[in-house]
Amino acid sequence: MEAPPNKALSSAHLQLQTRVQHNCHISDARFASDFTMCVYLLKMREYYRWEKGYGYADPLVHAEVGEWLTQRERLWETLEEKPFVPLEIDGGVYDPFDADAINQALAPHRLVYSAGYGAKAKPHFYLARLERDIHHDGFRIFVSAEEYARDLSAPPAMSQNGRIYIRRESLRRMLWERLEEWRWNRLDNAMGRALQCYDFEQDLDGALEAMTDTEIRALMLHEIGEAEAGRELGESWREMIDSFPRSRLELMARAVRDHLADALSTLPALLQEQHAPSLHFYFANLSGMRKQIYPALHKAYQHWVEYDDTSRLEAQIARGRDHWLQVARDLLRLHESRVKDAWQNMETLIEEK
Repeated sequence: MEAPPNKALSSAHLQLQTRVQHNCHISDARFASDFTMCVYLLKMREYYRWEKGYGYADPLVHAEVGEWLTQRERLWETLEEKPFVPLEIDGGVYDPFDADAINQALAPHRLVYSAGYGAKAKPHFYLARLERDIHHDGFRIFVSAEEYARDLSAPPAMSQNGRIYIRRESLRRMLWERLEEWRWNRLDNAMGRALQCYDFEQDLDGALEAMTDTEIRALMLHEIGEAEAGRELGESWREMIDSFPRSRLELMARAVRDHLADALSTLPALLQEQHAPSLHFYFANLSGMRKQIYPALHKAYQHWVEYDDTSRLEAQIARGRDHWLQVARDLLRLHESRVKDAWQNMETLIEEK
């Protein structure tokens, strides 16, 4: 196994860090090729920055990044067919996907671990310092700080079995990537409006920290919405998603559930708080499939920007709760019908709705 990044971690947990990072490498070996070349290179550059401990404003030497990338791809070639390894904690041995048992063992050490499947059925693992452990309305929310092991994509939030994982370091890094992307063209768009709420030009680290603190709240709201959507849709939804991994239909179905989650939790709360930075950032990230299947929501946002009037957003969100719940239930009904052309009918349903 390749040694993990050199992070501040007690010697008692260095082997655990190594094993978690090894499983991250296996996941990346199997799924890194799913990214477009541009996205892949951007993510690898930031992965290098994290692993080597460089600051966001530190310049990177292209030759060194290139050599590291070549070595990492060679490592992945040796791991693609390897099984995930179990984790050892205080003499106990755990399946790497048994996150609840692992977190119970890690609790006295103020560490947090997560394992699960994201988009396109990609496994995600991470190990981090536990910053906060919050109990809220039947949910348990783990907020982590510095990360000791992670994979390439590192989603900043995930929910699973009533547990919500919020990753401060991954969120901060994602915000940095969004800032870098916006700086290429400096367009007058939702991302630009969100970033202009912070002083990135004069205080990069302070602005990143302030924006991270703000967006942690929005992440919690979305993941709570995901959990509420899960209660509405039941286990059948997960079984349906698992039946068509890495397909266009999977992306469409995930977008439907995301819209439902945000109509249930995220957007009502942000509108009630009238928090402009988070609303702008929300719509800046409303891209790809989510934007394609719900153009009316973006039009309502544009109305707010132009006229400082949230009435259309409020109306759209109120309609969206029932609308996307019904679309999701119709998808489940088509899936359970097991007819030959169900997939095509499901895509058509989403496009029409």
